[in-house]
Amino acid sequence: MTSPAPPSPVPTSPTLLVLDADPLPRLGRLTGRVRVAHADASTLAERLPSADVLLVWDFTSHAVRHAWPGEGPRPRWVHTASAGVDHLMCPELAASDTVVTNARGIFDRPIAEYVAALVLAMAKDLPRTLDLQRERTWRHRESRRVSGTRAVIVGTGPIGRTIARTLKALEVTTALVGRTPRTGVHGPDDLDRLIARADWIIAAAPLTEQTYGMFDARRFGVMQPSARFINIGRGGLVVEDALAEALRRRWIAGAALDVFEHEPLGPDSPLWQVPDLIVSPHMSGDTVGWRDELGAQFLELYERWEAGKPLLNVVDKKRGYVPGH
Repeated sequence: MTSPAPPSPVPTSPTLLVLDADPLPRLGRLTGRVRVAHADASTLAERLPSADVLLVWDFTSHAVRHAWPGEGPRPRWVHTASAGVDHLMCPELAASDTVVTNARGIFDRPIAEYVAALVLAMAKDLPRTLDLQRERTWRHRESRRVSGTRAVIVGTGPIGRTIARTLKALEVTTALVGRTPRTGVHGPDDLDRLIARADWIIAAAPLTEQTYGMFDARRFGVMQPSARFINIGRGGLVVEDALAEALRRRWIAGAALDVFEHEPLGPDSPLWQVPDLIVSPHMSGDTVGWRDELGAQFLELYERWEAGKPLLNVVDKKRGYVPGH
């Protein structure tokens, strides 16, 4: 008699590890198809080696940098629920064969709307109007026309390009500055010349070794006294002390920061009291339902990964952003 064939091995479900943030993502669509584990900064290092996929839901955390394993098992894919990836990139991750994806496409329109709102608010002096209303003070002023002004947008990804399209609808002349010059995009060598004539300078670049601290005292000195500066990119793009000094000395007319070198901004930070500076708590892309959109995007990507299809939004780990723009 022939021996019975050995039983077929029972397929094991992949393990999805979530770096938690409140509220947790809705992953019910994956029930029965994946084992979901959870970690925080204190447990991430010990749980990473057993994970097939890591979802960085807490995109404010730098825990991945410190916990990423050098040799040995590690996730095959890391997805961060953010546009920027500087919070998780480290040499070991960059050198590995792990695929990294981001939340490209979720924040483009909301951030562009936020920038347009800031441009209009500063041009029409709305912050001062609200202050005077609280003081019950009637003070007539003249505001500035937006149509016909010039904007320079540093960063040519989907967010930067959407900002450009939105400002064009307000009849603002726009110029895009990217890593390399090409049709419709200026290179870094043109930046000083462009910002010297701009009314609005908008930072929307990823944070890399090349862009860290790019807006410093020299750059603020190049800008004209009527210029306004807006940063919705990454906090590290700006030397904050230099910006504060430029505003105090009236080298530029105003600024708005939605991102900062260290977040959250502490109550004792001098930035709260800098004249003509609008401070907002990293909220330019966060509209009602944004977390659900992030969760739905991850589920779609997971199903592509599960089916063996190429992933979208794949980050060039050396450059620090999704290439192709």
